Amino acid sequence: MIHEKIDIKVNDKKAALVTYILDNFIEMDLNRKRPAVIICPGGGYSFTSNREGEPVAIAMNQKGFHAFILHYTTEYGNFPQALLELAKSMELIRENADKWHIDKEQLIVCGFSAGGHLAASLGVFWSKDILYNKLHCQKEKIRPNALLLSYPVISSVQNKHQASFQNLLGEDKSNLLEMLSLEKQVSKDVPPTFIWHTYTDKTVPVENSLLFATELCKYKIPLELHIYGEGNHGLSLGTEEVSTEKFECRPEIQNWIDMFSVWVKKLKDIKTNS
Repeated sequence: MIHEKIDIKVNDKKAALVTYILDNFIEMDLNRKRPAVIICPGGGYSFTSNREGEPVAIAMNQKGFHAFILHYTTEYGNFPQALLELAKSMELIRENADKWHIDKEQLIVCGFSAGGHLAASLGVFWSKDILYNKLHCQKEKIRPNALLLSYPVISSVQNKHQASFQNLLGEDKSNLLEMLSLEKQVSKDVPPTFIWHTYTDKTVPVENSLLFATELCKYKIPLELHIYGEGNHGLSLGTEEVSTEKFECRPEIQNWIDMFSVWVKKLKDIKTNS
C-alpha cells in the first residue's frame, strides 16, 4: 500500500491529501485498475472529523477501492478555498491515475455532513467558471464520475445547518448563501449520486438529502437514495470502531458501504453496455 501525505497548495494555503492506495500483485493482476474514492470528512466546516476519515478509507480499501482523505482548509469564512483544494486533488489524482492503477472513469467524491456539502459542491460546480477561472485547469480533469453523500448538508434555505454556512462564508460573503444552496444548482452535468441519511437526524435534517434527490430526478441523473428509520447525525460507518458517547453504534446502518460498492459496479456495467 502507498500511504503518504501529499500537500495540496492553493492560494498560498496547504491542505493534506492522505493516500490509501492498494498494491497490485502478479499473483492476482499486476495491471488491475480500481475505483478511487476521495473522502471529505465532516465537521461543520470548522474541522475535519477523524471518525469520518481513516476508518472510512480502510473500509473502502476492504471493498477494493483506492482511498484518499482530504483534510481541507477550515478557516472561518474562507470560501471557496476548500472547494478549490478538492478540485485540485481531483486533478492530481486523475493525472496520476495510471501510476496509481486507478480507473479514470471511476473517480468518486465522498462527503459526510459538511464534507457532503463540499463533495456535492464539486458535483454541481465542476463545469462552472467559479472553479475554472481560479484554477485554470481543464474542466474534465476535475469532474467527479460519481458522488457519495452521507447525511449531507445541502440547503441554505430549508432545514439548513446554520453553523456550516456560517463557518464557510463568515460575515463578508453572506451574499453567496443562495448560490450555495446546492439543490438550486443541480444541472444535467451532476454525476450519478448515492445518498444515505437517517430519518431522525436532528442536526442536518433528512430534507437536505430529499431536496437534492428531487432535483436529480428532474434531470434524470442516476440516483440511489437510502433513508434509515433511526439514527443520530454523524454516524460514519455506524460501527464500534467509530462510536463514542456522542456517536452511537448503529448496526442497522452499517450496510450502506456494501450497497454503495454494489452500486458503483452497476454504474460501470451500465456504461460498458451502453
